[in-house]
Amino acid sequence: MVIKNKKFFYVVFVIIVLILITFILNSTKREYGNDEESILKVIRSIDGYNSQSIKILEIKDIKNERVVPFLINNNPGYIQFSKNKRGNYEWKHIEKMEDQSFASFLVNLKGEVLPNLKFLFMTNEDNEIAKVELDVNGQLFKMEFKVHESSVTWIDLPKHKSAEYKYKYYDENGNLIKE
Repeated sequence: MVIKNKKFFYVVFVIIVLILITFILNSTKREYGNDEESILKVIRSIDGYNSQSIKILEIKDIKNERVVPFLINNNPGYIQFSKNKRGNYEWKHIEKMEDQSFASFLVNLKGEVLPNLKFLFMTNEDNEIAKVELDVNGQLFKMEFKVHESSVTWIDLPKHKSAEYKYKYYDENGNLIKE
């Protein structure tokens, strides 16, 4: 009877060890956004984003969030990560704009620190917009961009329960392109 209990104990012990090894190996295979190389791997692992032509424009850390604007096939996009308890950045949101040389994204950050909303403006080499005026509930923000250059510009938005956004776009000669 003692021999059967020892065999049972060893079998259970081996099964537990195998489960732990499998769990550890699977958790180390997961890709995080901890550096540029791993960010590229995460982006390419997502359906619709597996292009080889991805250029990271910036890696911006804001508290426990990481926002990474990038160009995918020259289209603007960004991926957002949150830092987990182990200090690794897990992706939580990704977005891109097709066939755009100038794009804006409303980035929502977690946490109590204000502002939690940021506008992210991105351009690629085809951009011809030189200036944008953004009106948020009567507060005017003005941004200038170099035409035909990839760029990233951020605006911290004031906290509002609701907001109305109005844009005006200008070319490099100061002519209004569109409202």
